[in-house]
Amino acid sequence: MTIIANALKLEKLNALTDGELVAKAIAGREDGFEELVRRYQRPITSYVYRMLGNYDASLDVTQEIFIKVYNSLSRYSSEYKFSTWLYKIAHNASIDHLRRNSSNPQSLEAENKDGSYELQIESKRLSPEQERERSEWRAEIETVVKCLPGGYRELILLRHAQDLSYDEIAEITNLPLGTVKNRLFRAREMMREMFIERGFTGM
Repeated sequence: MTIIANALKLEKLNALTDGELVAKAIAGREDGFEELVRRYQRPITSYVYRMLGNYDASLDVTQEIFIKVYNSLSRYSSEYKFSTWLYKIAHNASIDHLRRNSSNPQSLEAENKDGSYELQIESKRLSPEQERERSEWRAEIETVVKCLPGGYRELILLRHAQDLSYDEIAEITNLPLGTVKNRLFRAREMMREMFIERGFTGM
């Protein structure tokens, strides 16, 4: 009976919007915040890991992010998407961590910031040969993305790995919308040129 009751409870929580879960959490219902963590823990950890390039640090920073989110829920405004607000906190926390642990601190918006990121490509059922080709292609993408200047690399990550809109990226990074679009265009052009240099045509 307990298992069934828990399953029904999770099903009800799963049906609620992020905003409704925030309201429950603010009202003192711990299950509201627990559901938000369940929804976003994996994508936020993945995003932070790609920002930092260090698995252990990404777990620590992700924990800090959710503590900060919990303590700031009363300041959340429902006029913004919860996910955008959450990624903005994650973005700031990641940059703060990089600055604290860098011998040459600078903004990720600088064009020469180094770091390691990777893009994941969703894979359907493939033959071994197709899987090998897909793995090679994924490795090429990851290599090219790592070569991008930091400010461009982060925008590519937010747009194509996290599937965020231009408006959401502008909100998260505090960049003007036009700057986001221009930098993404330049980033894709840089990637295309690097692919051609590496022998991939038709890009």
